[in-house]
Amino acid sequence: MLGCVIHGEGDLRVDELPVPSPGPGEALVAVRYGGVCGSDLHYWRHGGVGDFWLKEPMVLGHEVVGTVVAYGDGSSGLAVGTAVAVHPATPCGACPECVSGRRNICRDTRYLGSAARTPHVQGGFAGQVVVPVDQLRPVPDGLPLRRAALAEPFSVALHAVRRAGDVSGRHVLVTGAGPIGCLVVAAAKAAGATRVTVTDLLPQALGYATVAGADTVVRADDPGDPGWPVEVDVAVEASGVAAGLDTCLRLVRRGGVVVQLGLLPPGPSPFAGNVVVTREIELRGAFRFDAEFDEALALLAVESGLDGLVSAVIPVGEAESAFALAADRGRSCKVLLDFGGE
Repeated sequence: MLGCVIHGEGDLRVDELPVPSPGPGEALVAVRYGGVCGSDLHYWRHGGVGDFWLKEPMVLGHEVVGTVVAYGDGSSGLAVGTAVAVHPATPCGACPECVSGRRNICRDTRYLGSAARTPHVQGGFAGQVVVPVDQLRPVPDGLPLRRAALAEPFSVALHAVRRAGDVSGRHVLVTGAGPIGCLVVAAAKAAGATRVTVTDLLPQALGYATVAGADTVVRADDPGDPGWPVEVDVAVEASGVAAGLDTCLRLVRRGGVVVQLGLLPPGPSPFAGNVVVTREIELRGAFRFDAEFDEALALLAVESGLDGLVSAVIPVGEAESAFALAADRGRSCKVLLDFGGE
């Protein structure tokens, strides 16, 4: 079977991999689609993401859907042939964060396609993958697998909006109209936000934000754009650049909430700390997700408009072309790899 393996900075290969065998408590899944994430692009371009750097070859990918093929000895679950989405996290279940119900920030979690620990956790960009049984989620009836592949990034967006608190009836600002930022728009709308404004440097990206439901889109480099709000109730920073955080802090109302979702470059980042103090702004982080994965699948089953965020579906054999397209925000939003699994 074919797998998409990163061997180092700029060294992405489609390798022939052995079909794995599930052990006790595990299931074998035939992968159909895998979404190319920003972290996958960072591993490809830079050999690492955030503070995590490659030390060995690693199968990429954590946004995968497919069908159940088999179970390990003594294991069972959804019927063989069931369409499933794979929750990519395996929290330890024992650390203080897990015990207190915040499994998304587990200090000893395993996450598909992550170099955060060594040996690295191999990812889901392969024809067939083995995962713990309890990470399988049935795809709701009527939800196409192409749209179901958005479940992981949509879960990230839902968690970020949840971290903001009650947004019903509120004006929400989103800085950054990449795939995650666009899905934050949809998540905010689903949570009852009455107005969502999105900023980005690229008009093509802002077009995708409109597809996701944005009420107003603004060029981030055009201070004269009449779409700029005077102030907002909540801001979600999804661009991963310090300028986006600065915009959020300066536009959110006094006593408002800013959620930092985008991963900033490694090292110290400047921010308007005095504004946080004098306006008593609450600055909160948002990292991954937990139970939001099930909510994402349920919402995707009824949100057919999000199909428009899938820019292209490309066979795994052309993975490098798919990554290049995904990295070009002027031409794409979410790019899926097709593994052909049934």
